[in-house]
Amino acid sequence: MKVKSWTEFTPGKLDRSSIFYIAGHRGLVGSAIWRNLEAEGFDKLVGRTSAELDLKNREDVFSFFEATKPRYVVLAAAKVGGILANSTYPVDFLSDNLRIQVNVLDAALEYGVERLLFLGSSCIYPKLAEQPIREDSLLTGHLEPTNDAYAIAKIAGIMQIQAVRRQYGLPWISAMPTNLYGPGDNFSPEGSHVLPALIRRYDEAVRSGARTVTNWGTGSPRREFLHVDDMAAACLYLLENYDGPAQVNVGTGTDVTIRELASIVADAVGYQGDMLWDTSKPDGTPQKLLDVSQLAQSGWSSSIGLKDGVRQTVDWFRANVGDVRS
Repeated sequence: MKVKSWTEFTPGKLDRSSIFYIAGHRGLVGSAIWRNLEAEGFDKLVGRTSAELDLKNREDVFSFFEATKPRYVVLAAAKVGGILANSTYPVDFLSDNLRIQVNVLDAALEYGVERLLFLGSSCIYPKLAEQPIREDSLLTGHLEPTNDAYAIAKIAGIMQIQAVRRQYGLPWISAMPTNLYGPGDNFSPEGSHVLPALIRRYDEAVRSGARTVTNWGTGSPRREFLHVDDMAAACLYLLENYDGPAQVNVGTGTDVTIRELASIVADAVGYQGDMLWDTSKPDGTPQKLLDVSQLAQSGWSSSIGLKDGVRQTVDWFRANVGDVRS
């Protein structure tokens, strides 16, 4: 065991010349983190595609860490999906994410990673948590059934970060982003989250000349959305300014109804037809708004507004429609 214990640690500027591994660097969050770190002057970024390194394979992960010896790690790799995917494949979401997390975190511990950021999801919080959701709401109530398997996996990741801090004193941290969107998102009908699904649906309606678009549920649930470039900036900010056992919420502090979101998307793509709602489909959690006061009080806040971010994402989707995950 090559663990390096820290008796004292003060957050500060990371060494731009040190090896920095981004697990999941091709995904929505990981690719944004990579872009941001490059722009910030990091010149030894390391990433591996799933074809190059299967993070579910423990032996391969340990061999990678032994050969690479990263000083910093962001664990952004995960099996992700929307309500339909989570409801249909709960075993996959639980098993795959647990294996990815345990393998990466154990290897990072074995090979002495100095600073590590684990990324979770706001679905870790109880379905009926008081809004906005504070960090101390974790494990105080029942989870949303449509994605409880994924949530349990992410909660296990938070617990492992806290366990490493207690047992070895390493300054590892966790961040819980709200709903993310932006360039590189998954736009597939089966696997996407609500915002990219709406963008694809309304863009297809514009191109086909359809006069109606049918959306899932009632449109009444409220959701918060954070542009992935804001999330990437928050990750570096936390690594350089925060150290503590509790996960830190990352979001905008404001939310919209799904019906309002659909209207924003329709405007962004130029759709002028009718909007219908299939109320036989599930809504999911009634509201999910994060309390981001801890991060705000430390000096960070989001900078990309929802309407501007959606327009940017629509432009990216249309420019990359042949290459997007669909």
